[in-house]
Amino acid sequence: MTQQGSGDNNAFLGSAMQFMQAGQNVAQQFMEFIGKSGNPAAASVPPTDPQALTELQRRFTEQQMALWQGMLAKGQGSGSAFRVDPEPGDRRFSAPEWQSSPVFDYLRQAYLLNSAYLKELVELVPAADGKARNRMRFLARQMTDAMAPSNFAATNPEFIARALETKGQSITDGINNLLKDFEKGRISMTDEAAFEVGRNLATTAGAVVFENEVMQLVQYAPLTAKVGTRPLLVVPPCINKFYIMDLQPDNSLIRYMVEQGNTVFLVSWRNPKEEQGRLGWDDYLEMGPITALRVVRDLCKVKQVNALGFCVGGTILTSALAVLAARGDKAAASLTLLTTLLDFSDTGEIGLFIDEHALLARESSIGKGGLLPARDLQSTFSFLRANDLVWNYVTGNYLKGHKPQAFDLLYWNSDSTNLPGPFACWYMRNLYHDNSLRVPGRLVMCGEKVDLGRLDMPVYLLATREDHIVPWQSAYQSTRLLAGDVRFVLGASGHIAGVINPASKNKRSYWVNADVKGDPDAWIAGADEKAGSWWSDWASWLKPLAGTQRAGRKPGSADYPPLEPAPGRYVKERAV
Repeated sequence: MTQQGSGDNNAFLGSAMQFMQAGQNVAQQFMEFIGKSGNPAAASVPPTDPQALTELQRRFTEQQMALWQGMLAKGQGSGSAFRVDPEPGDRRFSAPEWQSSPVFDYLRQAYLLNSAYLKELVELVPAADGKARNRMRFLARQMTDAMAPSNFAATNPEFIARALETKGQSITDGINNLLKDFEKGRISMTDEAAFEVGRNLATTAGAVVFENEVMQLVQYAPLTAKVGTRPLLVVPPCINKFYIMDLQPDNSLIRYMVEQGNTVFLVSWRNPKEEQGRLGWDDYLEMGPITALRVVRDLCKVKQVNALGFCVGGTILTSALAVLAARGDKAAASLTLLTTLLDFSDTGEIGLFIDEHALLARESSIGKGGLLPARDLQSTFSFLRANDLVWNYVTGNYLKGHKPQAFDLLYWNSDSTNLPGPFACWYMRNLYHDNSLRVPGRLVMCGEKVDLGRLDMPVYLLATREDHIVPWQSAYQSTRLLAGDVRFVLGASGHIAGVINPASKNKRSYWVNADVKGDPDAWIAGADEKAGSWWSDWASWLKPLAGTQRAGRKPGSADYPPLEPAPGRYVKERAV
């Protein structure tokens, strides 16, 4: 090594020690944070095992020194004896610039080592229960994700390379992107100018045939000469827009339903404004699915319909059917639930911070009236997958100056909705926090004590294996609550990609097992994997329930004339 090289190495050694110390400092700060706010029952929890903590710190220090020595060996051309690689699927450091420079290669690996250290530290911190443990894991992940060297200009070699390549234009573009997003109040994930609801999204033909303060009811035009006499009512989630089910013709679940010979109706929830801020859970049941069921049956001259609910739309629909059952009205001949919670025992990461303290704060601010803003909901869901839905765009849009690509799914993801405060608070209190829906007679909705055990229609339950919003094991618990014959199907992928999996593309797979008497582990152990989309399986299940065949008819009737073309104006209203 030259004398200059030795000086560089000494400086680099100083940087290495600083990075190691930084990891220990973050860990110490995390420990202090947890001690102050992470555990309501901290006084009754034993302290951290000092021997285990000492061993973890010793191993961490040895690994940091081994990493440094490996970098020195690489600089001398002898290779690296110790390396730290990202977890599978972590694309933050995949660019060649991270490994072509020993400085940035060290930063990358030291960060990964620090992250692993904090992750292990969490497991040593005593916790009152599993929820407290998972909360600490979530907080640790948020901290390490935010601290990644890829998020900062000075420690991201891709930023430097692109700035040199563009002669500084990427820096200007990144600043402009940041200023535009600052005005919008959110991170741009896609080229929003490329899409418009009703023009190239939500284009399945139909008409709005009814509306009230809460929803518009859309009836879709037939795409087959013959249709079943029993219509299908779809209730999507009110937490976001329905057109996730009708993005474009080649991936539209709504269009597929119509192509299977169903007369399809859909509840298009209103994006509430301040004047709807007084609405509660009962209002959504009565003016949503209960009203929609009445209109659909009246318009089609039938006693029963087939009903389908997606995510919280499934929870709302099932609750409405339980209210009607208490009134002696069996409105649905069948029920399909897609990634829906009825038993809220395990709600995944969303439920980690719905505790008594958080609920009291929400109830005092918006529980009697007001809105839960769309931006709050979007931020919550985005930070559940922060590297993919937050930091990926921070580095791409602001550091590299890229313009986001046009992607229909991400356009929908950015088109969030408000929620009425009373509705949101009731939902979080009674379902997420108290888990009362599963207990017969505990909840009174629309003046009726509800019992899910009175719902005895055939049921198709779909969960998805990698769902971080509705864990599939929790969705499986619905087999214990509903009295009818249940077909439980487990799709591949996550909450959205697992549901929106077009049959025509024949991608992914799903698992089936007719025996739902055992627990989730027993079910999956005995399940058979089928190639392709669950859509075909569901269509085969629903077909015998669709009634006899008749000629397809255009939307509306004399009593319910079309008010405007689908998708209607409610779905086009953006949150303000």
